Amino acid sequence: MSKFVKNLISDDLRKRLEGVESALLVSVAGLDANKNFRLRKTLREKNINLVVVKNSLARRATEGTPLAPAFEEMEGSLAVVWGAEDVVSLAKEVTRLASDKQFEPFSARGGVMDGGRLTAEQVRAVSKWPSRQEQLSILAGQILSPGAMLASQLISAGGALASQIKQKSEGEEDSGAPPAETPTAESASAEAPPAETPAAEG
Repeated sequence: MSKFVKNLISDDLRKRLEGVESALLVSVAGLDANKNFRLRKTLREKNINLVVVKNSLARRATEGTPLAPAFEEMEGSLAVVWGAEDVVSLAKEVTRLASDKQFEPFSARGGVMDGGRLTAEQVRAVSKWPSRQEQLSILAGQILSPGAMLASQLISAGGALASQIKQKSEGEEDSGAPPAETPTAESASAEAPPAETPAAEG
C-alpha cells in the first residue's frame, strides 16, 4: 500500500472518529460474509458503528486523541466500534454478541474509556456496570423515595384525623340525647307569669 493511500485511509478514519472519546476494539477475523452482514445489521440497530482498520493506520489516525491508548500493544487487523447510549451500553452489546454462537469468533479485544486503556477482561467487567439509563432510574428512585414517604405520612395523619372526627360525630348521634333547644322570644313570653296590676285606691 502506497504512502498516499495510507494517508487517505488515515484521514478518513480520523474524520469518522472525530469527537469520539470512548470506543472498543473487536475482532471480526473468521466471520464469513453472512455473519459479517448480520453483525453489522445488529450493531446499526443499536446505533453502533463498526470500522475494520489496520492497527498501524488506526494508531496514526488517532494520534493525539483520547482514543490513542486503545491501540497500544495491539497488532494486526481489528475493528473499532463506537456509539450506543454510552460506553457501558456499548460494552454490554459487544459482550452479548461475543457470547452469541451465531457470531463466533467475534470477540472483544480492548478499548478506551475516559482516556484509559481497557483490556478484553476489563471490557467484560464494564459490561456488568449499570448503563446511563439504569443509573438515571436508580437516581430517580432515590430522589422520589423521600417524597413518597412524606406524602404517605401526610396522608396517613390526615386519614387518622378524619377517622377520629367521624367516630366523634357518630358517637354523638348514637347517644340519643335530644339537642338542647334555645328558647325563642315567643316561648319565653308565653311561659312568663302575667304581671300583677296594682289595685286602684279607694
